[in-house]
Amino acid sequence: MKKKGFRPITKVKNPEPNKEDPDWVIWAAWADRVTFEEIEKKTGYSESDVIKIMRRSLKPSSFRLWRKRVNQKSIKHRKKFEYSRKEITSKIRKGDYL
Repeated sequence: MKKKGFRPITKVKNPEPNKEDPDWVIWAAWADRVTFEEIEKKTGYSESDVIKIMRRSLKPSSFRLWRKRVNQKSIKHRKKFEYSRKEITSKIRKGDYL
């Protein structure tokens, strides 16, 4: 006889909040794969607005860490991301990558 019971729900460490929730902007700003252009399209906040929101919402040390991370990652800006992707693929084709 099989055991009957409920199936546990898998919990994600940082689940995505609702897009109407103000916390979604903070979540999206921390996420590496969400660009500032996507944030602006979904919420209407520009990059400078997102920076202001993050400055208000985070502790000073967390804000500095986030800014350092955003400036180092080319993924947060679509143009930089596409350029770096083209650069990597051209290096792979030439055989210069690794």
